[in-house]
Amino acid sequence: MIQNENMIRQTLRDIAEKMCLAARTAPKGRGEDNLVIALLESDDLPPIAEKMKIMGEQYGAEAFVRDAKSILSSPVVVLLGTKIKSLGLKKCSMCGFPSCEEKNKHPDTPCVFNTGDLGIAIGSAVSVAMDHRVDNRVMYTIGQAVLDMGLLGSDVKIVYGIPLSATAKNPFFDRKP
Repeated sequence: MIQNENMIRQTLRDIAEKMCLAARTAPKGRGEDNLVIALLESDDLPPIAEKMKIMGEQYGAEAFVRDAKSILSSPVVVLLGTKIKSLGLKKCSMCGFPSCEEKNKHPDTPCVFNTGDLGIAIGSAVSVAMDHRVDNRVMYTIGQAVLDMGLLGSDVKIVYGIPLSATAKNPFFDRKP
């Protein structure tokens, strides 16, 4: 006999893997893949939630504390991040610098294609969750904690987390601060 809780947990993990695949295959500028993708399970989340609580208190940002509570009820979280790397285009300047060469003198400034590609990957991933009727929410707060903890490496500069849930009520909406 398969218990409902175990079935839900395994199904959410399977869907999270499909979300990771959708993010990986999402279109990317010039075919350059600067994405870093990871999957966290419930055992991985308490240290991240604790870091989020600390950040909430440190910055007076209640959203971090609220989201920390939310993710602890999630069996799985998808992490999507990007490295910061210009594409070496002849003409662009959408990052605010006249050329990729000039932008490269400012390595922490994102190339617009890095952030655009990340956004497209996030959209592809959450569409998979939506297709399976899985509750989810894109959270920058998870990403900030993951960045501070260095979990995806020092070359990753932008991260978002997407917790998943399958309960009678979506725990990521209608939340109290």
